[in-house]
Parts: sequence; C-alpha cells; structure tokens
Amino acid sequence: MTSAAHAEDTRDPRTVDEVLLHQDGVITRRQAQACGDHVWDIRRRLRRRDWVRLLPGVYVDHTGEPSWKQRAWAGVLYLAPAALAGHAAIRAGVGASWRRLDAESPIEIAIAPERNIVVPSGYLRRRPVHFRDSVQWNTSPPRVNLEDATLDVVAREPDEFAAVGVLADVCQTRRTTANRIRSALDGRRRLRRRVWLGDVLGDIANGTCSVLEHGYLTRVERAHSLPAGQRQTPRASDRGAEFRDVTYPGLEMEVELDGRLFHDNSRQRDLDLDRDLDAVVEGRLTVRLGWGQVFDRPCRTAGRLASLMLVRGWDGVPRRCGPECTMPDPEAQPTA
Repeated sequence: MTSAAHAEDTRDPRTVDEVLLHQDGVITRRQAQACGDHVWDIRRRLRRRDWVRLLPGVYVDHTGEPSWKQRAWAGVLYLAPAALAGHAAIRAGVGASWRRLDAESPIEIAIAPERNIVVPSGYLRRRPVHFRDSVQWNTSPPRVNLEDATLDVVAREPDEFAAVGVLADVCQTRRTTANRIRSALDGRRRLRRRVWLGDVLGDIANGTCSVLEHGYLTRVERAHSLPAGQRQTPRASDRGAEFRDVTYPGLEMEVELDGRLFHDNSRQRDLDLDRDLDAVVEGRLTVRLGWGQVFDRPCRTAGRLASLMLVRGWDGVPRRCGPECTMPDPEAQPTA
C-alpha cells in the first residue's frame, strides 16, 4: 500500500475543532494529521501558543492550567489503547464530588496486560485482566466501568473497614447499585475477599448503606444475637417522608447511626434532634450511636442495647460474640 493510500485509510472525517470539542480541548499529533493538519500546521499552533504540549505528541488548546479531565484525556490518549481505571474511573463516572481522589493525585490508567510501555509522571499504570471486557470506550474519556473500577479499588484497600467505606460511598452517589456491583463481582473469581464482599453488597442492597450501619449490623446486632431490625424504614412527619436507620417495631425502639464523618453540620444535627423528639412524643425510644460505640466498643454497646430490649419486651437471649467478648450481663445493666 502506498503512503498516500495509507493516509486515505487513516483519514478522520471530523475537523480538528470537532475532535477538540469531544476530548475537552485535548488532541494528539496523529489525530490532528488524520483530520488534515500538516506538521507545519501543528508547529504553527504551538508557536502561536494556540496549543500547548501536555505530553509527547499530546496537546491542549489553551495556555492555562489543564483541568483534571484534560490531564485524564492526555494520559488515555498518550497510552492508547487505554482507559481510566480505579479511583480515576470512579471520579469520571460520578463527578468531581468523589472525595477519595484529590485533583492532584496521580491518575490511574488501565492498559492491556501484555503491553510494555513507560508511563509518564503523574500517572499510574494498571493492568486489569478484564481490561477489554470492562472498558467503556464510548465515554469521555474512555474508562473502566464504574462497577469494575469500584471492585478494583476495594481489592486494594488495607482492611474491611476501608473496603466497606468505598462501597458505601460509591452506592451513595446513586450512579450504580450494590446489586450491579455484585453482578460484576460474579465474574471476578480471583478477587481478594470475594465471598466477604458479596455478603457486604447483599447487606447494602438490603438497606445498609453506610460503613457505620454495616458495622452496627455485623458487629453489634448479628454478632450478639440481638433481634433483627428493619433497615431504612419510612416514616411520615411534618417535614415529609423520613427514613429511620434501624427500627424494632415490636419493641417501639429504633437505633439511629450518627455518622458525623459524612454530614457534620448544624442543620443536620438540628434535624436529628427533631426526629428524636418526635420519637419520644410517639412513645418510641431512640438510641443514637456513633463510631466509638460501633467500632471501638461493640460488645459493650450490645450489652446495653440488650438490656433496653429486655425491659421493652424482647424475650430473646443475647449471646457473646466469642471468647474475647466483653459484653456485660444485660440483666445487670442499668435501664434508666
């Protein structure tokens, strides 16, 4: 094939401006030439500062500081075929509100496992075995789908507490669901903590949508054989429909998980106090628990809750979670 015929085959029907618009102002030398630019056209744009070099052969169409998305596009184009991965893929999927990734952090890029390429400064290379099946090539920029990116991040977390935090945060964005992540998990036979993650996702799908709520469910309620509460129960009020974290209908008792890590502001605190007052007026007991009661002192918390439940009519028997359990005897606990 002649060079002229090859050039004809690689022509891009779009204009340079159309490519720039699609790629947030980022373009490669090869793309510009495919759109009809000659080498001297590119040099002139660079000389006039219409374009600025971000990476070798990759340019942005302004002289200011590139945005996070422009840096992401540059990495994907420079390493192509490539896609955003991990935290970068999650941020691209849910937006800049993804607080687990700082704007200046290295951007994770997924490339095929068999490729051997030097990654420039400011980027991290990932080699997912599911690369071709999980990448969404039609997104801007291309990225590993949100469910697989979440599982990749979760697998790298140092402990279960951190892993549940990632799952809860992703599900709270409402861009995906626990069931969709669990479906992706079904295809990941060698993922770290796979069985445990499936259980966690099942809990989240059933209404346990925060680290604190999941900790209460597994470390306090289930671990000590307390009665099974109902999660996220709707209740009408003069403020509209509200949801209680955990309710025990037969006992006229509810538990509110006070996760100040996520909504520490005076307005939220005022609403919480109003809800507690409503419960008292309606004859229900509200117990508000925080991180210390659930993660630092779960056995002591379980003993106190069991004492309250027994007084309010529960006929069950709480059990110690193991030989090291420090749950006090519920009948010896003060109830007033």
